[in-house]
Amino acid sequence: MARRRANKRLAAAAGIRHLMGMTDPNATPPALSLRDFMPYCLAVTSNQVSRLVARAYQDRFGLTIWEWRVIALLGEAEPMTAQSLSDIAAMDKVSVSRAVKALVGRGLVDRAERKADRRSRDLRLTAAGHQIYREITPVALGAEADLLTGLDEAEIAVLAVVLDKLRHRAAELLSAPTPD
Repeated sequence: MARRRANKRLAAAAGIRHLMGMTDPNATPPALSLRDFMPYCLAVTSNQVSRLVARAYQDRFGLTIWEWRVIALLGEAEPMTAQSLSDIAAMDKVSVSRAVKALVGRGLVDRAERKADRRSRDLRLTAAGHQIYREITPVALGAEADLLTGLDEAEIAVLAVVLDKLRHRAAELLSAPTPD
């Protein structure tokens, strides 16, 4: 098993060297600078932005980031299954499950058995859930506006296009079969 992983790493390194035009198999690829590594930069930025927006609603509404995302997605389109929420928001199933359980416990989300598949449940906002959604939406939009202050309309449009392209490319790569 360890030998197989090592062989995969060597093959990956050889592939990187080939892509970079490095023909000498003994040549060392450039060092990784985490601060300049795009996936790391995106993750750090995402975490900071999520915390910023969460700060705008956590104290007032008592919701976690995951709970807010569930409410926001259900506020946009209902009914939805936990699996659909997980897929749309790229959230792990455990986080979705915990958020849904907490929201059901607070009376903000209802679960209903699906007629087509009795193993899964449709999730809907309750009247109280819709009320929180209506109250929290302007707070979240205000936090977004604060974040984007300093960017002009063209920069915001370019950012939206680039993020959309990255999201689609990541989805393509995730759905592609992995080489053995």
